[in-house]
This record gives sequence, structure tokens and C-alpha cells, in this order.
Amino acid sequence: MKVLLVYPEYPVTFWSFDYALKFISKKAAYPPLGLLTVAAMLPDDWEARLVDLNVEKLKDADLKWADYVMISAMLIQKKSVSNILLRCRSLGTKIIAGGPLFNSTPDEYVDLVDHLILNEAELTLPPFLADLRAGIPKKVYRTNGFPEMNLTPTPRWDLIKIEKYATLMIQCSRGCPFDCEFCDITALYGRRARVKNADQLIKELQAIYDLGWRNSVFIVDDNFIGNKGKIKKMLPRLIQWMQTYHYPFQFITEASINLADDDELIELMAEAGFNRVFIGLETPSEESLEECSKHQNRDRNMVAAIKKLQAAGIQVLGGYIVGFDNDDEGIFHRQIKFIQESGVVTAMVGLLNALPKTKLWQRLQAENRLRFDVTGDNTDGTINFIPSMDRETLIKGYRKIVRTIYSPRFFYRRACKFLEYYQPRRKSQMQDHTMKTFLKSVFYLGIVGNGISQWYFWKMVCKSLLFHRKLLPDAITLMIFGYHFRKVSKRV
Repeated sequence: MKVLLVYPEYPVTFWSFDYALKFISKKAAYPPLGLLTVAAMLPDDWEARLVDLNVEKLKDADLKWADYVMISAMLIQKKSVSNILLRCRSLGTKIIAGGPLFNSTPDEYVDLVDHLILNEAELTLPPFLADLRAGIPKKVYRTNGFPEMNLTPTPRWDLIKIEKYATLMIQCSRGCPFDCEFCDITALYGRRARVKNADQLIKELQAIYDLGWRNSVFIVDDNFIGNKGKIKKMLPRLIQWMQTYHYPFQFITEASINLADDDELIELMAEAGFNRVFIGLETPSEESLEECSKHQNRDRNMVAAIKKLQAAGIQVLGGYIVGFDNDDEGIFHRQIKFIQESGVVTAMVGLLNALPKTKLWQRLQAENRLRFDVTGDNTDGTINFIPSMDRETLIKGYRKIVRTIYSPRFFYRRACKFLEYYQPRRKSQMQDHTMKTFLKSVFYLGIVGNGISQWYFWKMVCKSLLFHRKLLPDAITLMIFGYHFRKVSKRV
């Protein structure tokens, strides 16, 4: 059996880093971890190839070669998915589909693909493969169960060229104990955080180390600390491995704000090499936090929590939302103030959108407020329901936030505040492309950039050399990110 795994193209978004990738000569920010993992579950006698449309083109010859095309995607890749499905059908290539997009809206695709493998592949892929072998494959495979993570194999890294990507990825756990109204994680993966064992994690790290990778690794858990007990038991093994190999990686992950309450966990993560964590901060409005059931963020000084983490060597990347029913027109100024005071340089501000299967979707559907399909990109200036605030006022206020916080002056001030508090655990590992990246930043940001951007670039370089010399690589990275974020904000 010959199977072609196809990963659809991402549009330009906040997290795509398209405008930043040219500085480090990479094609895409992240590889298709889900498809690489599914590939490892296929029979040994199957011949597998993978095409990631974010780094290469999909040729008709690729589709004609395959007996089956396996496709996985997220909501934001919907347009690219449609194009791929059309091409497959025109060539008569059979399609097997799964992943978040198809799990969220299976009815939309049941007649467009040959087989839907829903939920988590550890449980639904084996019966499909057995039926296919027997010649009786069904249209749809689904389950209500959640598999333990010890069933998950090491991804097939041999199917891609890792040098084309800025960051590699590993998944340590699935599920989240919290149940925020707007989030679809609990609907997809449940509220019990299921965690891989330490041997699995080390095996996966060893695999990418042996491939020669010496850069950032994104632990893509939706809440890395969802099961604190198991994570605390795992981290000492991770620390030991990192020390043995002289810290070849820097880890990025996602976590909830209550990480700041646990000094032991902060210490373990920092010592293990975690230097960036994305946290859903959402809003400074207590009423809106209550509305969306973001109870872990309530009744706390979030700015103090952020500064505590950054002082421990863990840079906080923040997610923010406007458009809650409790938001009034003052929220735009409050969000700008909140973001600037926190020193969160990478601040993703999005308009609230209702994702399928979430509690928010169900509530708004009952209130007859849903109006459009969700795009999957909450930073594109669209909203798929009737908000309490006047729609145009909300969108105009949202644009004001993103264009303000990513203006050169506001961005520079926030970066300076971050550098004042940030105390990295160890010196940044210098990569082969560091000097080339620096020279490109000098050219694109310091020479050919517009006047005000040039001024703040050189101001940042000079300030870093004078007061934060060890953090100069971090400062340059932030300025490159700022360039990308300004480009994206202008598209809203």
C-alpha cells in the first residue's frame, strides 16, 4: 500500500511567523507533528511519503503515485484543504481524513472524503486498518474514549527535512483540567490530562538529537502542567538528560497562569531548559473572566505572576481576547495598559470567536447569535457571532489594540520592560545562523526599514549592548518578531 500524507498550507497569521522566517532562512515555523505521529502507526509494509505544502509544492505525480492520501488539518487550513480534496477527487485518489478540522465539522466532509478517522488515532486508526485489510472499511470511525499516551509512538521524522523548520515539536500530554467556555480542548481531548511516561519523552528527544537538531523544541501540550504530579516526577529525568547532553534544546510550551503559584515547578521547568511559555491571560476584566469560566485567572495579580516567571528565566508569551459580553468600550485601553505593564512582548490579541463543540458555541447557538463559519484565526479581525458591543465599534477597537501594541514605540517599551525583568537560567545557545540572522536584521530593520522602525531597532541594539549584553540575541529575536507582528497587524 502506498500512502501520501499531505499537510495543508497555512495562511499568514500571528503564529506563522512568515515575515520572520526569512531572517533565519527557514521555510516554515513548525512541522506537521500529527501526521508524523500517525505515519508511525501505519503498517510496516506500507510505503509512506509526506508533503508539507508549507515547505514544498504538491504535484499531481505525487497524488497519482498514492493509493491513499491521508490529510490532517486545523480550522485555519480549511481553504487549502478544499483545494487538496478537489485535486484528489479529480485524479481519483482516495482520501483518508482526520485531525481537529474534521473532528470539529465532520458532517461537512463526510461526503467529500472516503474515510473519516475521528477522535484520537491511537483508538480509531487500528480498527480502520483492520477493516481495510479485510476489505470492509467503513466511512466513519469514532470513539468516545481517550487513549493513554503510552500508546503514542515516536513520530516518523525521517519523512521530512528538519532543516526546513524553525522549531521541532513534541507532545507530552493531552487534555486540560480547566473548562474555559471558548476553548475546544476539553471537547476534543477531555479534562483529564494524560501524560507520556519519562521513557517515552526521553526516547523522542533522543531521536531528534540523533538527527542533529540543536535548536528550540515546542512541547505542544495545551496545558503542560495539567497534571502537575506526573510532570514533577518527569522533569528530574528531563533535567538529567539535558545536563548529560549539555542542553542541546530550549523548550517552549503552553501552560495555565497557576504555574506562577508553584515555586518548585517553576524551578524544575527552568532547570530543564524551558525558557518560553504561552499563557492564556485573556483580559484584565474580572467580569469577563467569570463569564468565560477562566477561574484560574481570577482574583490574582497577573502582572506580578508574569514578572515572577520572567525573573525565573521563563519568558511569558500571552494570549488576550476582546469581545466578551461583559466588555465595554473601555476594554481596549485597559488591554493596552495591561499588556504594556506586563512586559509580555509576544502578545497575541484576538477577537472572541465561537469554535464548534465549545460551550460558547452551544450558548450562542441557543441564543440565535451565531452568524458565520469560524475562520480558525482569531487575529484576522473577524467574529462569527453577534457581539453585545456594536460590531463595528468592537472591530475598530480591536484594530486599535493590535496596531498600538505593535507600533515601534510601544513594542520597544515593552521589550525594554521585559529585558529588565528577564533572568535567563543559562546563556543562549549560539546557533550556526546567529551571525547571518544578525546581519539580515541590520539590513532589513536597521537600513531599509522605515524611519521610526530603524530608530527603535538601533535604540534596542545600543541599549542591549550597554545594559543587557548577554541578552542581545534575545533582543534581536524580539525585534524580528516585532517586524512580523507589525506586518500581520496591518492586514487586520
